[in-house]
Amino acid sequence: MYRIQAGILCLVMVLVFGLALNVAGQEKSEPKAAVEDMCVPMGIIELKPGPSVEQKKSSVEFNHGKHFNYDCRRCHHKWEANTKIANCTTSDCHDLLKAPKRPTKYLVYTEEGIKYYKYAYHQNCIGCHKEIKVQRKKLESVYLAAKKELPKTGPTSCKECHPKE
Repeated sequence: MYRIQAGILCLVMVLVFGLALNVAGQEKSEPKAAVEDMCVPMGIIELKPGPSVEQKKSSVEFNHGKHFNYDCRRCHHKWEANTKIANCTTSDCHDLLKAPKRPTKYLVYTEEGIKYYKYAYHQNCIGCHKEIKVQRKKLESVYLAAKKELPKTGPTSCKECHPKE
């Protein structure tokens, strides 16, 4: 009788451990594939217009690594975490390569204006840096009292991003 109970117990254990190993061994194909295919650029990325656009100012040297503490969707707003990030000018997002005929200030959100890639970049980058400056100003007294250095903000003027060559 003892041998039968021990045999049944062994069979149950083999079945339970076998199922556990089988479940643990199964892969979730989509997230794993997305992680394997994901390539996050490190260091400096040169931001410049496409070959069909006449470049009037120097390219922007964008330090991608300095922006890792922000959510990726802050800049790549149409990106879904398991897909490749599309270029803004080819993704039917900011694909207008010539400035709108109707003059608009580059920081004004208009349906026509934000389709122009240059206005979109300026709105996103300069707008974010201005937000950071406002937050920094609010923290100034706290940092000065603690004798700590204030966090740096990003550039907001033309020359800071587009240095003369």
